[in-house]
Amino acid sequence: MEPQNITFVLQFLLLGFTDDPELQSLIFSLFLFIYLVTILGNLLIILGISFESHLHTPMYFFLSNLSLNDISFSTATVIKMLANIQANDQSITYAGCLTQLFFALVFAYFENFLLTVMAYDRYVAICHPLRYTIIMNPKLCVLLSLISLFISIMDSLVHTLMVQRLSFCTDLEIPHFFCELDQVIKLSCSDTLIDHIVLFVATCVFGGLPLCGIIYSYYHIVSTVLRIASLEGKYKAFSTCGTHLSVVSLFYGAGSMVYISSAMSASPRKSAVASVMYSVLPQMMNPFIYSLRNKDMKIAIRNLLSRIRSFE
Repeated sequence: MEPQNITFVLQFLLLGFTDDPELQSLIFSLFLFIYLVTILGNLLIILGISFESHLHTPMYFFLSNLSLNDISFSTATVIKMLANIQANDQSITYAGCLTQLFFALVFAYFENFLLTVMAYDRYVAICHPLRYTIIMNPKLCVLLSLISLFISIMDSLVHTLMVQRLSFCTDLEIPHFFCELDQVIKLSCSDTLIDHIVLFVATCVFGGLPLCGIIYSYYHIVSTVLRIASLEGKYKAFSTCGTHLSVVSLFYGAGSMVYISSAMSASPRKSAVASVMYSVLPQMMNPFIYSLRNKDMKIAIRNLLSRIRSFE
């Protein structure tokens, strides 16, 4: 049978986690709750930083970017699944699938780069405190964010165009709750060797190098902190990095679990459950990590909530 070109195929099917109607209702409620908490938590972070002038610093500028990206990432992956469950319809159009795939990749890569830039910011703050305001000037902060976003968009565009050239046969069922790149490639009946090579190289370059940058930054941070004589000074220096380290550990730890699960599990739906660990949970947990471990953010959010109550 000759492969059928995807242009003749109107839709894919997102199988999600289960076919059980009762469990579908539970999953809908759970993911709706997670999504609303993600939106509310990250929105509070953004507004809290916006209304507090003393938080208009490079560290909180990047944190605002991270929160906005988390809202976008969660929206790109969760909304379609909620709509499908509500409509009792597993379908997603070909154009819709490519669009979701593109934006999910953009936000995943951008989060990766933002965490690296934030590590560099902490490195400059601790290792070069006297030159911090000169090095991390507003122009550089905006430039670093724009470059990170540009690279994320270009790399995601390459992957999306690579998928667009593939042909698909009769099996159009994606055993995930969103159009994940690896799962879409697996459905193709074309030769996908080039796609897998590009994906592997992109993962190593745009995933591995930022991680190496984070490790390098923290190597110098730890070396500098250990040379501080007072225990109080060491604690203060480490406390400024604690929240960022927690977010980094959550994001990369979750991503590692996905790849390990995909390699060891023969069940695609188990892989779908594992993918939640990097595409949904970190975005929900990041606001809690920053608000609970950061005194300035606690005060900013408290002041914001007081302003909101005063308008009621």
